[in-house]
Amino acid sequence: MTSDAYAHVKFLREQLNHHAHQYYVLDAPSIPDAEYDRLFKQLQALEAANPECISPDSPTQRVGAKPLKEFAAVRHVVPMLSIRTETDTESSGAQAFDARLKRELALTGADAPIEYVAELKFDGLAINLRYEKGVLVQACTRGDGETGEDVTNNIRTIHQIPLRLKPQLPIPDVLEVRGEVYMRRDDFEALNERQRQRIAQGEKNEKTFVNPRNAAAGAVRQLDSAIAAQRPLSFFGYGLGEVVLGESGLSPFTTHWQWLEAFKAWGLPVSEHIAIAQGADQLVAYHQRMGAMRDALPFDIDGVVYKVNRIAQQQRLGFVTREPRWAVAHKYPAQEQITTVLAIDVHVGRTGKLTPVAKLAPVFVGGVTVTNATLHNEDEARRKDVRLGDTVVVRRAGDVIPEVVSVVEGKRQADATLFTMPHQCPVCGSAAVREAGEADYRCTGGLFCSAQRKQAILHYAQRRAVEIEGLGDKLVEQLVDTGTIRTLPDLYKLGLSTLAQLDRMAEKSAFNIVQALEKSKSTTLPRFLFGLGIRHVGEATAKELAKHFGTLDALMDAPLEVLQQVNDIGPIVAQSLRTFFDQPHNREVVEQLRACGVHWTEGVASGATQQLFAGKTFVLTGTLPSLSRDAAKEKIEAAGGKVAGSVSKRTHFVVAGTEAGSKLDKAVELGVPVLDETALLEMLNAGT
Repeated sequence: MTSDAYAHVKFLREQLNHHAHQYYVLDAPSIPDAEYDRLFKQLQALEAANPECISPDSPTQRVGAKPLKEFAAVRHVVPMLSIRTETDTESSGAQAFDARLKRELALTGADAPIEYVAELKFDGLAINLRYEKGVLVQACTRGDGETGEDVTNNIRTIHQIPLRLKPQLPIPDVLEVRGEVYMRRDDFEALNERQRQRIAQGEKNEKTFVNPRNAAAGAVRQLDSAIAAQRPLSFFGYGLGEVVLGESGLSPFTTHWQWLEAFKAWGLPVSEHIAIAQGADQLVAYHQRMGAMRDALPFDIDGVVYKVNRIAQQQRLGFVTREPRWAVAHKYPAQEQITTVLAIDVHVGRTGKLTPVAKLAPVFVGGVTVTNATLHNEDEARRKDVRLGDTVVVRRAGDVIPEVVSVVEGKRQADATLFTMPHQCPVCGSAAVREAGEADYRCTGGLFCSAQRKQAILHYAQRRAVEIEGLGDKLVEQLVDTGTIRTLPDLYKLGLSTLAQLDRMAEKSAFNIVQALEKSKSTTLPRFLFGLGIRHVGEATAKELAKHFGTLDALMDAPLEVLQQVNDIGPIVAQSLRTFFDQPHNREVVEQLRACGVHWTEGVASGATQQLFAGKTFVLTGTLPSLSRDAAKEKIEAAGGKVAGSVSKRTHFVVAGTEAGSKLDKAVELGVPVLDETALLEMLNAGT
């Protein structure tokens, strides 16, 4: 390729990127569409004649990648944490947040008010964009907060997202931008109109979309980026993941607002409705102002977000479990509609909780057709006096389960039937009891209740718990309904012949399940604890318990006052743990699982070893001889260390196994100490 041709390619890319930014981000096109198309075709022709000059940041690379077979998993270097939601939809929600932060920062009335950045809470899909040396190299979803899905090809189709950042400011070596992919209301209506036309023309496998959020999320997770490119998606940036300034020359910013201004300078779209707010009064004013504008906005929001502006104050406030203390989402009152109660059923949940559910005449609420709404419990149903045949107000907020708000007075029929909670489980017939101080009835059938049994097994087998690959809903349903398994330990008694006899289960599939069961016998204490399905014990709580007690036996015998000494464990969770392990049949299940060969790596009890790696960052690469990646990570974290996804000058150790790749090369290049599994275990043992 000649230097003149290369210069022309560079010129065309710069022109196309500039005009795309004018059109998609600033909404101020400076050339006609036909002229943009002409420049684009010129670039396509030049790249076709000189394929060696094609690069990932070229405008021609936004569309046309081959369909992916599946999405690769991406572990977030910095977890994508959720934000706590303020349930008080009135102005007092902002005031309560501000008052709490003042207490935590020890500020008095004489101090200046806390400075916040107030932003809109978009109703879309959270995305992490990773730029290296200013070039977009990866985009992934939030997933479970620690691991998301690689959707880079689809995100490249969104013209608002620059493939290369504009160098109006120095650009960090690594910059992870977090934001929201969404669909404008007018784009959503146009998309649905096209879908209706396709359906009318007899095209198969076409459908209309329920709401903009679902349409956007579905587009991002399309396996074929050419299809994703047909969906009109937009993007707003609002936060950060990993940032490595490197040798960029960029000075560290001291406020969140400065980062948002930098985003705009780099060509990333940022909502024009962000604002600086001094103290609670200005937060209240912002909440009210945006609430009044809500219906006029071109996209859906379900609230606003308040973030402490100064980075130093954010760092002082820190995090609680999986939420930053320095940010909160403040919702608006939910959307409501009127419909009729056709029946009232009782649902039995995984923990045995009995929940009355109103079966409704279908009604469109908050972008979704609702046919069921929770009545929560008997007290709520009685308080609202919901009866069969009543006309009721139904509320839905975001992804929250729809609920019956109230009965419409004056429309009750004379024969409307009063609801009474049954005293027997509607699934297994066991007694349903309401404990003192509890609002809910619970089935006493435990694992003998098929409603609880199926969900308990699925919960135990899920990827974030013990993980039994291939053990899905339909297979568990067959196993339970046929009486093949009644308890968790029965899983490990399944043989090849038993599984092969099940419907739609070939011998190869049965063999894979047997292998997966055998593999699942080796797990970790946090995963096992989470898999038991103890009420109020999620993943984060399970990790804290394992870290504090070290062994399951120590946890099972811990009294209430000791349980409450664990980080983030209050009286409710402590009582739930005590109640669970005080039940003989629960301890029996644990012992039977042990007898079946289920074992786990124990945690490290609080003490010197827990802080052995405090302040140290590790990177794992390759396959270790005996430790899985998750097991090694948990050991490092139990000793107070942090596990990152990439190697930098701030990395203290790289733990390398066989088939280690570029991370090992990077460690050698930077002079980062490299450990094998033996060396890692020796360091851990040295602290015991």
